[in-house]
Amino acid sequence: MAKVVKSKKFCTMRKIINISLPEELKKEVGKVVKSGRYATASEFFRDLIRLWKEEELLQELRESQLEIARGKGKVLKSLKDLR
Repeated sequence: MAKVVKSKKFCTMRKIINISLPEELKKEVGKVVKSGRYATASEFFRDLIRLWKEEELLQELRESQLEIARGKGKVLKSLKDLR
């Protein structure tokens, strides 16, 4: 079942997935939701995934910085240089 969420900026089609958690982790998620930090467990997991994606991007940036520091970076003079 898909849920359509409309926003002034964009329209997003959401898909439902189910996950299985050990009881202790389920309780931890419940505590965070009950504390008011997140309205729902879904919000918690969406935020967790966003944080994971941010960390992946930061790791890519760190690797690029290391390449540049080693002199392996390439200076681009225009977008055509990306080809």
